[in-house]
Amino acid sequence: MGIVLHDHQTTVKTRASLTGTGVHSGKEVSISFLPADADTGIVFALLNGDGQGREFRALFSEIGATDLCTMLGDPSGEHIATVEHIMAALFGLGIDNVIIEIDGYEVPILDGSAMAFVEAIDQAGIETLAVKRRYIRVVKPVRIENGASWAEFRPYDGTRFEVEIDFESPAIGRQLFASDINADIFRRDIARARTFGFMKDVERLWAAGYALGSSLENSLVIGDDNRVINMGGLRYPNEFVRHKTLDAMGDLALAGARFIGCFRSYRGGHRLNAAALRRLLSDRTAFEIVETTRRERGRAAEMNAVNAPLYAPWMI
Repeated sequence: MGIVLHDHQTTVKTRASLTGTGVHSGKEVSISFLPADADTGIVFALLNGDGQGREFRALFSEIGATDLCTMLGDPSGEHIATVEHIMAALFGLGIDNVIIEIDGYEVPILDGSAMAFVEAIDQAGIETLAVKRRYIRVVKPVRIENGASWAEFRPYDGTRFEVEIDFESPAIGRQLFASDINADIFRRDIARARTFGFMKDVERLWAAGYALGSSLENSLVIGDDNRVINMGGLRYPNEFVRHKTLDAMGDLALAGARFIGCFRSYRGGHRLNAAALRRLLSDRTAFEIVETTRRERGRAAEMNAVNAPLYAPWMI
């Protein structure tokens, strides 16, 4: 059938807001989605007491840390932490342009998944703009390895993720999630998957100043007996790898445009996702920028390579 692509860029129709707690800071923070013009991209606006503040473009060149989350900006100064879930929601629903006002240094964790962000975007509505959408099309394989872990981009006639994890804990074990991605699949199969961790790591994280807002309300927790201790259990039989897929979607959304290709990883995480994206975008022979030119009933959209930049220049 070929690729099913949307020809034009999108934004949200109206403002939508929500409030929650930062999983690492433990502080309350509010965010709002605001409509943005075509070619704006995704921009976080960090507000101070006067309603003004620094802007952070959601691009991988802005990544400041990838230890326990993906952070934009300076870890020791102004920054926006834990952007991966909100970026996954925007990627999954196909939102190209939005201003995200935020009054703290960390995106709220909410229930540990991307579903609350999806609901906020649904509340705001999605508007189609008059400007063509541009895509990053992978044209040759690019791979990065780190010990037993690896990640790669491969050419593919669509947007696909194949994510595999392998934990010693019998509560998780080895799991694979592989699927093409569109808004319906994201909503049904990925958006509700929650972040997870081990009870044995909690005290160490607290001592280091992390996970101060973590709780059973926003995280899947595996106890010392290698069982999930959340009362409601799992939302999906393989919720762990689905959340790792959600994280990968959010990290790769920092490319500045959606990609056409297949992303595969084994035992990956934020750091490996960012490294794979950097490897792809540092090799101009590995990708091209394309946009749709026409669509016919029953046929795939045609794509032409274009010389136009993405929403903002990336820095290698």
